[in-house]
Amino acid sequence: MSDSSVPQLAASRESPATSHNGLAMLAIAAIAFALALMAVFARAPIALVPTGLLLLLILSGFYMIQPNQAAAILLFGAYRGTDRTEGLRWTWPWMTRKKISLRANNLISQQIKVNDLRGNPIEMAAQVVWRVTDTAQALFDVDDYREFVLAQIEAAIRAIGARYPYDDFEHHDVTLRGHHEEVGAELKQALKSRLAVAGITVDECGFTHLAYAPEIAGAMLRRQQAEAVVAARKTLVEGAVGMVEMALGLLSEKDVVTLDDERRAAMVSNLMVVLCGDQNAQPVVNTGTLYQ
Repeated sequence: MSDSSVPQLAASRESPATSHNGLAMLAIAAIAFALALMAVFARAPIALVPTGLLLLLILSGFYMIQPNQAAAILLFGAYRGTDRTEGLRWTWPWMTRKKISLRANNLISQQIKVNDLRGNPIEMAAQVVWRVTDTAQALFDVDDYREFVLAQIEAAIRAIGARYPYDDFEHHDVTLRGHHEEVGAELKQALKSRLAVAGITVDECGFTHLAYAPEIAGAMLRRQQAEAVVAARKTLVEGAVGMVEMALGLLSEKDVVTLDDERRAAMVSNLMVVLCGDQNAQPVVNTGTLYQ
């Protein structure tokens, strides 16, 4: 079966609902209640029935909307718009109201194990701040938008974790550990595109946990230590070579001593030992010559 024959999801779009000010309808309800009391005292059942039905009709249509909250209005299952106006509201009793929060939600995902670009198992977790922007999509285009958010966050973390190496000891590639801002921005864009179908946007995103899996953490730590030692030795040797070159140049420039190739080689060896050695050099007084 081709993809063209598969029915596509009918994307919903939020639209404003037709509703009324609850305070005005409350005043009408008070008038209906007063008329019903007058009918009771006047013993007029013919007037009591319509006023009572009117009062019941009005009282059944009230609902409240808090700040950063909305109510989707449905008529026999058909979407009729979303009311975002705060306060006491009123609509016809046969209209169904589904309330939904528009507030920001802070979510910290569970730690999941992912294989990075080089196949190393790593553990990752992220913190995401998300909120609903389109109530119709959140309510009607996905079955449970909160569960949808959890599933998409895990899928996005796995995709980003497999796209980059955890670390690059040669410092040539973008890595998860060394480029938090770049990788975090890519994760945010990936989540936005994944959650757009549910009418949800992402305001903030970042990693809260990033480490090698326990089974390789010890080996990777030893490798990092070895790389750090090699890098430190390289810097030390480069500095020592520069100092030896400067010392020989100054000796020749100021004509302090004339050195042939053999004496120059001996001095270079001694200076490198002094500058690169792990322990302090012990001075030795040489009363002879290099040739005796």
